[in-house]
Amino acid sequence: MKRRTLLASLACGAILLCAACQDHGITYGDDVDASFANVHLKGGKNAAPDYTDLGIQLNAEGNLSGMGNEDILVTIEAEADVVSVCQNQGGNQAPGQNPAPITVGGEQSIPSEEIKNGNVGFSVTTLAPLTPIPGAPDCPNSNWDEFILDLIFTSATITVEQPAGTVVLTIYWP
Repeated sequence: MKRRTLLASLACGAILLCAACQDHGITYGDDVDASFANVHLKGGKNAAPDYTDLGIQLNAEGNLSGMGNEDILVTIEAEADVVSVCQNQGGNQAPGQNPAPITVGGEQSIPSEEIKNGNVGFSVTTLAPLTPIPGAPDCPNSNWDEFILDLIFTSATITVEQPAGTVVLTIYWP
């Protein structure tokens, strides 16, 4: 009888945790295995990764808890507005006309050996976009070069998979 009550309490706790997390930009994937329903960011219900704007890259760091004993894949995908400059073949520069938003991403693989008592830290960084931008789409013509100077990040999504292909946590910013 005690076992059934404990399991029922754990199940209710997991459901409440999921509901609370959804209010703070954290969700669980559709294909989450019930054994991973406890995966979360360490630090309480308002925990969030630390984001660092590196100019043309975005880094996110945090600590996960409730992990199983398999390898982990953490991915980040970020949206940003582009700050660019156009340069002609004579070396003269002009601000980019209307640079289009860009999506950049990156990933970090974490081997199971790094997980200690269900806890592990992550630090995932987007890859830098290709610059100069081929074809200089925001410049007067394709004879110019368009260089990305900065990305103004507007949103990001971090996805935690364990094992790769099984989403156990998704974190949205803002």
